[in-house]
Amino acid sequence: MKILDKYILFRYLKSVFFTLFILIPIAVVIDVSEKVDKFLRHDDLTLIEILRDYYLNFIVYYGNTFLPLATFIACIMFTSKLANNTEVIAISSANISFTRFLRPYFIGATILASVALAMNHFVVPKGNEIRHRFEKSYINKNLGGRGAVKNFNLQLNDSAKVFIKSFNVSGNRGFNFSYSEFNDTKIKYKLVSNNIVWDTEKLVFKLPDYTERFVFANKDSLSSGVDKEIDLDFTPEDLKTSGYKSMNLTSDKLIEFIEKSEKRGVKNLNSYYVELYQRTSLPISAYVLTLIAVSLASRKKRGGVGINLAIGVGLMFIYVFFMKVAKVLGSAPDSNALFMAWLPNFIFGIIAVYLYIKEKKQG
Repeated sequence: MKILDKYILFRYLKSVFFTLFILIPIAVVIDVSEKVDKFLRHDDLTLIEILRDYYLNFIVYYGNTFLPLATFIACIMFTSKLANNTEVIAISSANISFTRFLRPYFIGATILASVALAMNHFVVPKGNEIRHRFEKSYINKNLGGRGAVKNFNLQLNDSAKVFIKSFNVSGNRGFNFSYSEFNDTKIKYKLVSNNIVWDTEKLVFKLPDYTERFVFANKDSLSSGVDKEIDLDFTPEDLKTSGYKSMNLTSDKLIEFIEKSEKRGVKNLNSYYVELYQRTSLPISAYVLTLIAVSLASRKKRGGVGINLAIGVGLMFIYVFFMKVAKVLGSAPDSNALFMAWLPNFIFGIIAVYLYIKEKKQG
């Protein structure tokens, strides 16, 4: 690696982390001001627990979330400073092409994207699980729960299905439960109950009252009883479809959950697919945003760093808007989650290529 590459790479990475160190404390201060009264309500909550379980994982999550923004802003500021100091002109005069000039930037983007990929797929979800558990216990006790899941159908395997008319996740109690076993398309066994309760100690479902029906070739057999325990291949956690669940699963567990849910016949899993795909698409945006930033800021403009920064921040807000819209649209039934998760990168990739070609021609 040449001296120029080392110089640009070091300044590039230094600018990115400096920008993060500015953004994260602001986010922490705002969050503390909003939640300090909730922390003080709990006499058993210590400062160590707040810092270890909540704010450490808060910093990890938002540091990773702010990384594309920090990369874009830092790249614009640093490159604009090079342009204003006529360093870019000196580099160009040394017969270094704009494509060659981009190399250290893309090395830096590769480092940042690699770190973000590892964080997104494995580190951040584990931190989210701890942070959300803390929030549920001390900040918002309704977090991650839903009032009642309605009309829940579940395919346990090729020959068994479960239906629950209504299940209260926070209360671990449901109503109008039925369990059916099939032989090809013909039913051979059915278990129904007006109530179903999850036993948190034994980790099984209990039926306070139940009716069983065995279907034979020539006759049916009916029986009823009380207090039956039934071990089913799911828990109340599987009934939750909130975004918190997908955020708390590492990618290997998220893929396993999606595959298991598909086999069970769960209909719309697009919110989980979007979460999985964006864990890769967001880190890869470092390349797109870096190319846009360098192409915008590599020439000295009237107004200096300010005009480049204003254009960059405007584009960044548009990118964030597209990302949020893509996540919502990608979570809808019958949408293409993979396409929507990568749509912001595709759109801004076109912009990046246009700016790159334009700058290359001018160079």
